[in-house]
Amino acid sequence: MRQPLTQLAQTLIRPRLQAGDCAVDATVGNGHDTRFLAECVGETGQVLGLDIQEAAIRTTEGRLAQAGLNGRVQLRQCGHERLDQVLPDHMRGRLKVVMFNLGYLPGGDHDIVTRPDTTLTAIRAAWDNLCADGLISLMIYRGHRGGKDEYQAIRQWLDDSALPWSRPDPEAAQRPATAPVLLHLGRG
Repeated sequence: MRQPLTQLAQTLIRPRLQAGDCAVDATVGNGHDTRFLAECVGETGQVLGLDIQEAAIRTTEGRLAQAGLNGRVQLRQCGHERLDQVLPDHMRGRLKVVMFNLGYLPGGDHDIVTRPDTTLTAIRAAWDNLCADGLISLMIYRGHRGGKDEYQAIRQWLDDSALPWSRPDPEAAQRPATAPVLLHLGRG
């Protein structure tokens, strides 16, 4: 049975993170990736989580509290395009992993979606603050309104920038054109 791409993303990220690392969940949603990152960076690491929706922040706070991980995570209710403004100084240039899970909040308002312009601003800020062997993980949903445009804008930017990226999904070629896509953009 095929592994869901969200699990594949975490499987590929887990070996990169260790205690004391800094990470960002640029779209906290229901908090699953935020919790995952907090577990990976350990007690000495730190995670910054962003989401524009108050409901996402509240859900994530609850998920972190239940796991006893609140002390490792700073949550900010803002769009991911503000990453550069809200990133603490001690995390600048030290980001080991930045995760994006684009689209809309599962179980939330499907009219509130990530957009190409704000996403590209956030990806640029993430890239500028990655450490030497850092990784950006982009989970892109193409099946909703605006999803295909966001994917195409990201691919165009990646192609134009000539930055090193990959599509680590071994079954990518067999997936339909509206299926989610996992892209990785990394240093080193």
